[in-house]
This record gives sequence, structure tokens and C-alpha cells, in this order.
Amino acid sequence: MRNLILSLFLLSTSFPAYSEPRFVQTPYEEPRVMFEFYFDEPGKIHAALHWLRSYINPLMASPYNMAPEFMDIKVIIHGTEIVTLAKKNYAKYKNAVERMKYYNQLGVEFRVCGLAANDFDYKLSDFQDFVILVPSAITEIGHWQQKGYALIQPDIMDKKFSVEEIR
Repeated sequence: MRNLILSLFLLSTSFPAYSEPRFVQTPYEEPRVMFEFYFDEPGKIHAALHWLRSYINPLMASPYNMAPEFMDIKVIIHGTEIVTLAKKNYAKYKNAVERMKYYNQLGVEFRVCGLAANDFDYKLSDFQDFVILVPSAITEIGHWQQKGYALIQPDIMDKKFSVEEIR
């Protein structure tokens, strides 16, 4: 009985009790990540680029103050969004292309699957100048995971309700 009481006491004191929510400043360091873009609609790239922004911006802000060129970020593209990177589609996807150019200037690499490019009948010269064409997205993802990169796969859902409707 004494052991049971002692065990319950030790168990209850080993977990801190919080009376209010709290903010924790996680000590992020050496970001190495790849985003996998594989969407059923090209327009979903707009929302996916917000995921990229949500990754980069907090690391650039205080207290981390990381320079983007010291972040190692790759975006692997192999879904229908590949069409957003074709030069001939620039006018249609200008906003997304300009955002990708901006992120590329910060050091983000945009790697396009050669197999998907072939499926869309694209060749290297059809793409924006910041694109890196790779043999296969799946092989590329496996390679970078073996090198220690975290994989983030944006789950882009169709927005059915406004924030005001569900708040």
C-alpha cells in the first residue's frame, strides 16, 4: 500500500500542471527541408506557397533571425502544378511564378520531375529559368530524405467556409 501511495505521488509530481496556455520558443536550427508539391489542380500551388512562406517567415523573424541563404529548402514538383512553371503559361500563373522567383532569390530550389515534364510534353527550355529539372520526383525525394531532409507535403483543401462562419 505504501508503495502504491508513493508511486501515485511521484506520478502526480512528474507532470507539470498548467493553469493557462503558454507560448514556447522552440530552438529551431539548421533548417533542411523539402516540400513535395503534387496537386490535382494547378491553382493549388498558390495555397502551397503559403506553406512555404509559413516555414520561412518565422525563421527570418526574431528571435531566430536566420538569413534565408542559410536555410536549405527544396520544392519537388510533380503534379498538375508543373504547368505553372511553363513559360507559355506565365500570364495565367504570373502571381505564383513571381512568388516562386522571389523564394528562389532567397535560396529555395524548385526541382521539377523529368518524368512529369515528359508526360506534359515539356522540355527543359519550356520552363522558367529558376527551375531545376531532375530525372524523377520520387527518386529525388528518397535521395534528400536519405540526406536528412524533412519532408513536408502540403495538404491543400478546398475552403468551404469563411473564418467568420466557423469561428
